[in-house]
Amino acid sequence: MHNNQPIGFIDSGVGGLTVVKEALKQLPNENILYVGDTARCPYGPRPEEQVIEYTWEMTRYLMKRNIKMLVIACNTATAVALEEIKEALDIPVVGVILPGTRAALKATKNNKIGIIGTLGTIKSGSYETALKQKAPQTTVTSLACPKFVSIVESNESHSSVAKKIVAETLQSLKHKQLDTLILGCTHYPLLRPIIQNVMGQSVTLIDSGAETVSEVSMLLDYFSIANRPSRQSEKRICDFYTTGSATMFEEIAKSWLDLSTISVSHIELGGTTYASR
Repeated sequence: MHNNQPIGFIDSGVGGLTVVKEALKQLPNENILYVGDTARCPYGPRPEEQVIEYTWEMTRYLMKRNIKMLVIACNTATAVALEEIKEALDIPVVGVILPGTRAALKATKNNKIGIIGTLGTIKSGSYETALKQKAPQTTVTSLACPKFVSIVESNESHSSVAKKIVAETLQSLKHKQLDTLILGCTHYPLLRPIIQNVMGQSVTLIDSGAETVSEVSMLLDYFSIANRPSRQSEKRICDFYTTGSATMFEEIAKSWLDLSTISVSHIELGGTTYASR
């Protein structure tokens, strides 16, 4: 039994590529469709209603493409829209927050866990609530890092500016005795080496996106919807759509996913018309 319908991934921009990177590794047979709403990124500072509306627009676009599972590869969108979308769709919908909290609780030795994320994710308190529900004794420190997404979206992840901003932003976390830090935004793993450097080697960084793919893998088996190609020659489909610059998206995606060629198309979202150009 194989199901070659694609898995859909949505994000506010290029951040969800960190989840796709893991999916390419863990799920080599699965077809992937990805929508990054780069034109309206970042979602973090936006009002909840707007984030829900934009998340629905990306979701509807992918539902028309007959996806078999939806991965909300964006923490801000997961925090405010996951439950509503999960309830409305008849396919499995996975967010990035719960897998991240589970991994953090497994990793921590001293029960002092930090979370960094966008303003929206931190304000929602979703990680804190999930951690406290599972382990009330945990001390949770949350910090919004509003500048991080823009660094990644403008392809500046390796710049000296990035190093300076990350060091300054995370300063307040360094005296909290954290042994585990959740990267509560799928853009942040692109800054991982700098974050690790600032926090020190004794702090375990949790990549919520990577953890999410393990959950996707489990659900594919649970619902018996995994793709098992009948012929080795069947080529995997991996298509990317962005509402912003396809060139910039392609540049970041190629280097992060380590692919020499990649299919990126520009799409318009909003209302019901999707004009590909």
